[in-house]
Amino acid sequence: MLRASVLRLLGRPGASAGAGLLEYSGPRHYSSGPLGARDDAGGARAFFTTPIFYVNAAPHIGHLYSALLADALCRHRRLRVPGAAATRFSTGTDEHGLKIQQAAAAAGLAPTELCDRVSAQFQQLFRAAGISSTDFIRTTEARHRIAVQHFWGLLEARGLLYKGLYEGWYCASEECFLPEAKVTRQPSSSGGSCPVSLESGHPVSWTKEENYIFRLSQFREPLQRWLRGDPQAITPEPFHRAVLQWLEEELPDLSVSRKSSHLHWGIPVPGDDSQTIYVWLDALVNYLTVIGYPNAEFKSWWPTTSHIIGKDILKFHAIYWPALLLGAGMSPPHRIYVHSHWTVCGQKMSKSLGNVVDPRTCLDRYTVDGFRYFLLRQGVPNWDCDYYDEKVVKLLDSELADALGGLLNRCTAQRINPSGTYPVFCTACFPSEAGLVGPSVRAQAEDYALVNAVAALPRQVADHYENFQIYKALEAVSSCVRQTNGFVQRHAPWKLSWESPVDAPWLGTVLHVALECLRVFGTLLQPVTPSLADKLLSRLGVSATERGLGELCFLPRFYGHPCPFEGRRLGPETGLLFPRLDQSRAWLVKAHRT
Repeated sequence: MLRASVLRLLGRPGASAGAGLLEYSGPRHYSSGPLGARDDAGGARAFFTTPIFYVNAAPHIGHLYSALLADALCRHRRLRVPGAAATRFSTGTDEHGLKIQQAAAAAGLAPTELCDRVSAQFQQLFRAAGISSTDFIRTTEARHRIAVQHFWGLLEARGLLYKGLYEGWYCASEECFLPEAKVTRQPSSSGGSCPVSLESGHPVSWTKEENYIFRLSQFREPLQRWLRGDPQAITPEPFHRAVLQWLEEELPDLSVSRKSSHLHWGIPVPGDDSQTIYVWLDALVNYLTVIGYPNAEFKSWWPTTSHIIGKDILKFHAIYWPALLLGAGMSPPHRIYVHSHWTVCGQKMSKSLGNVVDPRTCLDRYTVDGFRYFLLRQGVPNWDCDYYDEKVVKLLDSELADALGGLLNRCTAQRINPSGTYPVFCTACFPSEAGLVGPSVRAQAEDYALVNAVAALPRQVADHYENFQIYKALEAVSSCVRQTNGFVQRHAPWKLSWESPVDAPWLGTVLHVALECLRVFGTLLQPVTPSLADKLLSRLGVSATERGLGELCFLPRFYGHPCPFEGRRLGPETGLLFPRLDQSRAWLVKAHRT
């Protein structure tokens, strides 16, 4: 985006400005909450998207992090709203543009060969990581070309495109024009200096072309009304505030095509083969392509859409994309969830530093569930997060192997639970009202605090998901796991005897409470660690139809209701829930279990 001092628009604009411009009337309110909307038939629907990833290089952990955030949001919603038809989730690869054209030439490949090769790497990574997308789109597909050219035709028919001379600094790496204030000079190998992007350091070049121009300047006030009317449109809040600050400045019109003699690798402008559609307009329309645009079916999914993006592409998604949608007569997306980046040992990942982390290696080293847990537990959307191997090992050993795995092993061990069942809860030992005194009462104040904490956990986790704070959801689960371990440690069931009429009811109650807590933890961990959660719930004897949030009724006997799990046989022994990664300290696990 160029400032007026850099941008010169020459030539006749053509059709009248802003014909058919959609006036934004305010946010929509949906009965199913922030993660979903209702269609005309009354069924809840939600559509989640990652960005489509550029195929000029192999995927790194930042790409996987975007996909995991979207996957966890989608999986959590499926637990709330069962049925595959209610939720869609798309990801894919962005395969057009000058950067791809140049990368292919440098590799001695045709652009199609490069795209096929790198897109396959993304697909393989996402399959390996358990990304549960319903669509993987490639912008080189015929369905996408049809959607983009139809969208272009709609903007043109509404008088929002005109031809003019566009002039300014262009960054091929970022596929965008930069204002003068965002360009600096750095020494070159020849001894002189070369212009580069101030933020990224990528080289820029002065470009002067006759292109098609989109009347972006006419959408400044509609975009401001949209954002001021819906404080959650962009989450977290600092990014919402940043976009509003951008909109306080002038919003110049936007070049949306390039000369095909310079950029041939892209979608031609309809009716003008001398121009290629700007890669960002092309790429953004993918969110419509995957829901059937331009066929009428797409209307049942738009705008129930939540985009999950990195902060580096915020301007494209929060200014250009909503403006293009408004220009085409559509509403902005339901939500734009923004996350920050990953550094490695305090440094930005880069090929030159040799510190780019291969996510496939991490999945092998730490297991799929382990690495999913680490990225979602440690990643904080508001600011950049740091990766190093020791941090991964310490977190996974502490929270998955020792705390969660140790708790499960203790409560299902043959020595403590010889019958291999879900024991009976004794209301005389643990009455529903705290402070009662009697010969059988064994529950303490801390035990009631645990029950209250775990009972509140599903709603607390749901709130964190809705606020795009998955790390806080996992922090809340981890805190309750620690509380439950404290409960078991406090009452030491291994010191009680099933043969004692005094001990047996309380022993069964302690195990029942601990297993009920584990059932809640396993249910809530499904969006983040699907295989580990399946293993945990299967060990507890929880069937596939009992794993949704609608079926999650914690400790029903405490609240005076029958418990369907009481007396049920546990599932088969499957070994350690999560083996320790630091084998030098594995003896602690053995000591912990005895």
